[in-house]
Amino acid sequence: MSKRLTSKYKIDRRLGVNLWGRPKSPINRREYGPGQHGQRRRKPSDFGVQLAAKQKLKGYYGEISEKQFRRIYEEATRRKGDTSENLIGLLESRLLAAVYRLKFVPTVFAARQVINHGHILVNGRVVTIPSYHLREGDVIEVKEKSRQMMLIMESIGLPERDVPDYFEVDPSGMKGTFVRAPKLQDVPYPVQMEPNLVIEFYSR
Repeated sequence: MSKRLTSKYKIDRRLGVNLWGRPKSPINRREYGPGQHGQRRRKPSDFGVQLAAKQKLKGYYGEISEKQFRRIYEEATRRKGDTSENLIGLLESRLLAAVYRLKFVPTVFAARQVINHGHILVNGRVVTIPSYHLREGDVIEVKEKSRQMMLIMESIGLPERDVPDYFEVDPSGMKGTFVRAPKLQDVPYPVQMEPNLVIEFYSR
């Protein structure tokens, strides 16, 4: 697990984007990086562009360590088909991403918390591993005893996000089914993701 302790919103300012599309993001008020020299933006090199693309995609999914992210990339390269699309499909197949996409929680960081604390079931069994890989047809639901949690009840009603069509969701039952691994165009990222640059970064 990553040991990053800094505020998640510093990522927005460092990368210069509202990574999760949230109204609270400080980038909505200050479109420059944190710190004394945050307003000095030089034109990045090719390496800098690739690194920023990697940090943006990696940061979006919360506390993924570099080791974990590289392992996902390596699995994407082993699979048949487009490596960029495979990378996105693997990231979206993680339980953490599913709990966030199904709107059981307001943020990816909250998704990690509710999974770690045993509030989420997969196919009727408690799973406490955020990186758990989902397969088509897997059913994800909030444990019955946890359905009255304020965090979960408020999140389901938030208008900020829609559930993408690679999930079937039953909001009243706090349950959803993972239908398929998505392509890049299917994923509702609030900002442009460039997995092709991530592939270039690791394949140097």
